[in-house]
Amino acid sequence: MKAIWNDTIIAESNETKIVENNHYFPKDSIKAEYFEPSDHRTRCPWKGEASYYTIDVDGKQNENAAWYYPQASHAAKPIENYVAFWKEVKVSE
Repeated sequence: MKAIWNDTIIAESNETKIVENNHYFPKDSIKAEYFEPSDHRTRCPWKGEASYYTIDVDGKQNENAAWYYPQASHAAKPIENYVAFWKEVKVSE
């Protein structure tokens, strides 16, 4: 699977995990140079608190377009620290 934004592959993995129709990419499969930590947080009732990244490609930013669970709940441990995308990031094979 590939995550693409601004015509650039920002993550690529054969080991994604699908939860609620989102592909979660292993953290080591994201291209770190495109990811900036964000202060934004949200809470999922069953997965826990999500942290976010802003994606920056060629000076264009997509704020809070990637999220992950640094301390996932017991039920969501399989995706702890895996990264998922939204906000116009295309995920495809």
